[in-house]
Amino acid sequence: MAYNNFTLDTLIQQFDLSVVSEADAFALAKPITPSVLLRETLTEFLPLALEISTEKARSEFIIAPVLAEAWRQFDGMVSLFSGVDFTVDVEAGLAGVCDYLISLSPQQLTVQAPVLAVVEAKNESIKVGLAQCMAEMLAAQRFNQRRGLPLPSVYGVVTTGSLWKFMRLRDTTIIVDETEYHIKHVEQIVGILVFIVREALEQQNTILE
Repeated sequence: MAYNNFTLDTLIQQFDLSVVSEADAFALAKPITPSVLLRETLTEFLPLALEISTEKARSEFIIAPVLAEAWRQFDGMVSLFSGVDFTVDVEAGLAGVCDYLISLSPQQLTVQAPVLAVVEAKNESIKVGLAQCMAEMLAAQRFNQRRGLPLPSVYGVVTTGSLWKFMRLRDTTIIVDETEYHIKHVEQIVGILVFIVREALEQQNTILE
């Protein structure tokens, strides 16, 4: 089995997982005004991505620039990966390629712990990508534990480019934010991405103390 073969029911049964919805799960995140570069990029390429309307186009023209905007906020303290193999536990089915990974390690040549968040791009719908993203979150949690950096939370994002949905994994519970954030409110999306990185950096510092 690979990440994209999991169903929500399979995840719940195999990993004794609880999935709960929560309103405004990231309400503490403050909006961040996007840079001129991101605003210009979305103004020019958002209509093109939506017209092409393929997963690849949305990923290249919308998702990657938004993630890069959040990555730039940390001046090399975190790493961002695209289309990397993230095979953690073949026997458990936690294997395959992740669309995007965010790690708190500054090492950009290879994925290092702790992996903070996984981002799954889906052209069809948010719902289609939820189970796959959850499986990748479980893999990130296991990866961090095995490397001795068990962050209290691992995050997941499922996005069509136009819509963004955020999740948080704590122990065996995944909290799914009920809100779907539209790209026209990109300041909220970037704000949440930056918020989870800052929160995780604080958690990592506590672990290392």
